[in-house]
Parts: sequence; C-alpha cells; structure tokens
Amino acid sequence: MAEVFFSYTHRDETMRDELEVHLTMLKRQGLIEAWHDRRIGAGNEFDRTISAHLESADIILLLVSPHFLASEYCYEREMARAMERHEAGETRVVPVILEPCDWHPAPFGKLLAVPIDGKPVSKFVNQNDGLLEVAQAVRSAIEEMSPASPSSTVEIMEAAEPIPAVGTNVDRSSNLRLKKTFTDQERDEFLESTFEYITRYFENSLEELRARNSEISTRFKRIDAIRFTSIIYMGGQSASECTVRLGGLFGNGISYSSDANADNNSCNDSMSIAEDGYSLFMKPMGMTTFGHQNELLSPEGAAEYFWNIFIERLQ
Repeated sequence: MAEVFFSYTHRDETMRDELEVHLTMLKRQGLIEAWHDRRIGAGNEFDRTISAHLESADIILLLVSPHFLASEYCYEREMARAMERHEAGETRVVPVILEPCDWHPAPFGKLLAVPIDGKPVSKFVNQNDGLLEVAQAVRSAIEEMSPASPSSTVEIMEAAEPIPAVGTNVDRSSNLRLKKTFTDQERDEFLESTFEYITRYFENSLEELRARNSEISTRFKRIDAIRFTSIIYMGGQSASECTVRLGGLFGNGISYSSDANADNNSCNDSMSIAEDGYSLFMKPMGMTTFGHQNELLSPEGAAEYFWNIFIERLQ
C-alpha cells in the first residue's frame, strides 16, 4: 500500500477534503493510505510527525495555490524536502494546481503537473472534473511504481535497527470532527471566494454554451470587483440576462437579478452565509425556486443554483 502525503496550507483545506473524497476508490482497493497533518494524534510532536511521514511517503501531492507558495513551512520545508527525495528517486512528487498562481519558476515547475496542462482546479466549471484528473494521475503513478522484491525487503528488515514509530496508526474512532466558531474574516473570505467562483462558473459556462449551440451568442461582462452581467442572445434578441452582485438583500450575501441593468436595490433572489458548525455554506432565500430555502450550498452549488435560474427560460 502506497502512502500519499498531502502538502498544503490550511487555507486550501476545503479543496484538500474534496480531493481526498476523489481518492476513496484507491483507498477501498487497498492501494493507498492518505496522510495529512489533520491525522496527527493528540500528544504527538507536530514537526517530528510531519517529517516522519514526509520521509516515508511514496507519493507527495503538492497542493499548489498562491497561499502554498507564500507559506514558509510548505515551500521551504515540505516542498524542499519532497523535491530532494524526488530527485533521489525515493518518492514521486505530483504538483496539483488548485488556483492560478506563478508556480512555473518553482523547483517543481519542471514536473508534469495535474490537472492536464496545469489547468487550475478552480478554473473547471465543475471542479469534480479537475479533481478526477488528479485522482487518475495518482492511480497512474501507483501503477508505475515498482514494488520492492521479496529478497531485498528481507535484507533491509534484517539489517535495519529498530526505529520508534512516530504517529503510527492505532485503533481509534474516525469520528473526531469538532464544531468550530467562524470568525468575521473567515466569513468575508468565504463570501468573496464564492462570488469569484460564481463569476468563473458563469463565464466558462457561457463560453461552452456558445460553442455547443451555433444559433446563440452570449456576452459576459465583469462590471467591477463586486458585479458581473451575463446575456444570452437568440436571433440577436436577449433571451435571458442577469446581474449577479456581491451584496444580498441584507448586505452580507450575493444577489441575483434577471436584468442586466439592475440597480443595487433590486434582485429576484439572494443567498446569505450559513454554517452547520463545521463548514461555511451559502443559503438561498428561494424567491424564484420553491423548496430550496433550507439548502446549504457549496460554492459550486451556489453557482449552479443561480445558473439554473438564468438558463431556465431557454429550457
């Protein structure tokens, strides 16, 4: 079984969780064991435990984002040591590009990154498509790895001195998640990142819609940092249009208007930040779609919610 080590910043923890979900089949097949710093047990030394798993990992995933490149610990310690082991042929380093950033000049810039062509996961209309490419790359890496021969394994076991285990697996519950309190900064950052995701989602979806349907034309326009408009034309006439704006009916949310020229005081639907004690979500008011008022949506779910309102007129 191969050990897969996640090198990441906690700012990208949500994406790491989603990637680990995509690696589930590899776990079920007994091909990998995933490890990251959230696996460190109470009382274990943080740096020593991370270093031990960094040294034993067969595959090291660098979850690359602007925050990863800015992190002294991730870049100077984890990435630097990972590349040393990669150059020595002791492990396989796989750069996983989560967000657009200047990663090519980095030491791992010479390695083949995933998703394909180094396209950031965040640029996919459906991020699951990008994470699937990462999971498939991990599977391919495992298939290419040559297992050690039985004789060499025996020789190593006989010659090696006993090494105390650090942070080894023990019988324990997997139900270790605790509720947390989110700060205003975390809420603001989540709201802004969700709006940016919705912006990319609409822009990419309009481009794909136009490519698949020659009878229509589209227009996407980023008005400013907190607002964009989208229009679908059929026969030169507007068939559907909208304005999406950072700022809901009560200020701290995201609003949707079925008018490309809507002012700041009008909207057809809106969503606000909600949480379940573990993660942040967007909660729609459900003004245009009955029965969705109590849903807790991820950034992708929020984008799809507004997109469905936008495209409904054409379907």
